[in-house]
Amino acid sequence: MLQRIWIMWLARTREFYRDTSGLAWNLLFPLLIIAGFAFAFSGDKQNTFKVGVYPPESLSDKTDFFATKHIEFIPQKNKDEAYAKVGRHQIDLLVVWGDTVQYWINPTSPKGDLVEKVLLGSTKYPVLRQEAHGKQVRYVDWLVPGILALNMMFSALFGVGYVIVRYRINGVLKRLKATPLRAYEFLVAQVLSRLVVIMGSSVVVFVGANFFIHFSMLGSWLLLLSVFALGTFCMISLGLVFAARFKSEEMVSGILNFLTWPMMFLSGVWFSLEGLHPVFQKIALAFPLTHLINASRAIMLDGAGINQVALPMLILAGMSVVFIGVGAVLFKWE
Repeated sequence: MLQRIWIMWLARTREFYRDTSGLAWNLLFPLLIIAGFAFAFSGDKQNTFKVGVYPPESLSDKTDFFATKHIEFIPQKNKDEAYAKVGRHQIDLLVVWGDTVQYWINPTSPKGDLVEKVLLGSTKYPVLRQEAHGKQVRYVDWLVPGILALNMMFSALFGVGYVIVRYRINGVLKRLKATPLRAYEFLVAQVLSRLVVIMGSSVVVFVGANFFIHFSMLGSWLLLLSVFALGTFCMISLGLVFAARFKSEEMVSGILNFLTWPMMFLSGVWFSLEGLHPVFQKIALAFPLTHLINASRAIMLDGAGINQVALPMLILAGMSVVFIGVGAVLFKWE
């Protein structure tokens, strides 16, 4: 059994690396995106100010401050997380509304200083000033976990779903069926091969980009690698579901595009889900990409440990079991 899995794994891995154009695209695509955003957002100019408001229902209080133009007021559900955002310059000010208005400001933030003056000049309530300190997080630092996860998603879904359907159309699966190879051995080899290929190329991309850009990394490298491996395995398993029975490359390509586009825009790759409509926030939780990005960002930017990312990792593991189980049950050679 192990020998058959090894032979299939070796064959699929060699097939990928011998496709030089595909290999080059897998390495260059995320690098070009990271480099482009690093250059585009290298300055500090932004059009709006961002103020966190806790508790969220405080926004219903129609004060002059909340009516200020060019300030985006973002409701905050977790006060501790909001403090950290002020320290990292992700929001310019945090306002805790009540009989006494408390606000947190990073003394090194020039935008926070301006927003503070607007607050003091537009509220009639007593105010209490607090300071939050921290290192500024660049947009590229925030972006890179999402770009890596996005590249993993495309490589996993199309690298498994599309390839197995092509095997079925070309008659490769029909010939393999005539051998002693069992269906689960074939699927295990495909999953492991793709997992090794994606993780290997992702490490090369991360190390190469980090050499020039120097990403913020506060957590454990081993934990980050584990999260990326689990997320990749989950999305490979999802690809198996769509590869199980389809016989048309056009059909599976259309379905995979239909699946990947919502994940790309609703999983927090390009922008934070804060301020998004609650319905879309709930829809985003159904995507494995969302949990992968949340866990990897928490490790890199917040220094989160295993306890802090245990929930998204458990969700990814549960999704993986469901996806690979469904894919195995539905799989047909022909």
